[in-house]
Amino acid sequence: MTSYVPARASAWFEIPVRDLDRARAFYGAVLQTEIPVIEGDPNPIAIFPSEDEKLAGHLYPGKPAGDGTGPTVHLFVAAPLESAMERVKENGGQVVSPILAVPSGSFVYCIDPDGNSFGLFV
Repeated sequence: MTSYVPARASAWFEIPVRDLDRARAFYGAVLQTEIPVIEGDPNPIAIFPSEDEKLAGHLYPGKPAGDGTGPTVHLFVAAPLESAMERVKENGGQVVSPILAVPSGSFVYCIDPDGNSFGLFV
């Protein structure tokens, strides 16, 4: 049997939100970028920017799992991590962990205004 090792483990992620415009504003402020909307079927989606569009994700109108109970998506931010943590709080989210160090960098767990769990990674 031949082993397959992809360039990245994730191919795409989706984050359900109650209010697409509010979520775009939140994630745009935290990540310091524009989160453009693409109109389509079955609903509009807001795409997270990426150098390689094949490795991205989006926000969509849906029902969040509820206060930190769903999967956790980790998103890259520019250093310092503390500045991104402040943007989370200033824009209605919560920082729910201290900064954690791993061999490949540092991250912190957060909750967005819809209760979705996400991480910020540098």
